[in-house]
Amino acid sequence: MPPSSSKPLRIASVNTNGVRAAYRKGMGDWLARRDVDILAIQEVRASTDDLVGLLGEEWNILHDPATAKGRAGVALASRSKAAIHRVELGPDDFDSAGRWLEADFDVDGTIVTVVSTYVNSGEADTPKQVEKYKFLDAMLERLPELAEHNERALIVGDLNVGHRTLDIKNWRGNVKRAGFLPEERAYFDKFVGAEDEADYNNGAGLGWIDIGRKVAGEVEGPYTWWSQRGQAFDNDTGWRIDYHLATPKLAASVVNYTIDRAAAYDERWSDHAPVVVDYAL
Repeated sequence: MPPSSSKPLRIASVNTNGVRAAYRKGMGDWLARRDVDILAIQEVRASTDDLVGLLGEEWNILHDPATAKGRAGVALASRSKAAIHRVELGPDDFDSAGRWLEADFDVDGTIVTVVSTYVNSGEADTPKQVEKYKFLDAMLERLPELAEHNERALIVGDLNVGHRTLDIKNWRGNVKRAGFLPEERAYFDKFVGAEDEADYNNGAGLGWIDIGRKVAGEVEGPYTWWSQRGQAFDNDTGWRIDYHLATPKLAASVVNYTIDRAAAYDERWSDHAPVVVDYAL
């Protein structure tokens, strides 16, 4: 059943780093207690049958696997069926399989468009970075179309870029690494820049709202990803690379934003933490 109009729409997003491994480590327990209406998953790295078997038949599941088996993969699981879904992004010769999944959901008569996306991680000065820029270029083209399609649209997922110095604990040591390159961050300046304020380098922004930064304000983090190496998690040396980017109409309905950071390193079921947001439609 669709969520009741008296209850906010709860949308959660997480990069599972392999959904089967995440379930073995406790993802199912987290999901059972979180009362999620729409769940966006990145790095599924499993089959649709695997997803159905793990989540259960009470979920309606859309899944776009990567071209290469066992890589990437994005999914949307919901309590109500999507009215329509799309997976194409960018030009015909661009392979976005497993990285972009859009769906329209009817929530008590209100249509909400949700995108689960997994942006390429990239690697500075390599072909991998070229592919990342192709993906970000395709997003630049698609975001205005999404906003035109529906004034309540949302892009969630692992976008693999820390937009500002507030988004990475050790930003000085990462200015030449993929994920914090000036060229990557400029795309995010464009995504969330105001439509009525032109930037010298980027022109007018697209006007999308970064919900995490809007709620947290001008503070460090809060982070959503920590390296598995060393003491990164224990020391909170993280990156904020998992986002909810919303159109202004949808952003105005946010009533709660939470990063479900594990209580301890050995309680993690992914190197990312889920981002859970309530929208009072």
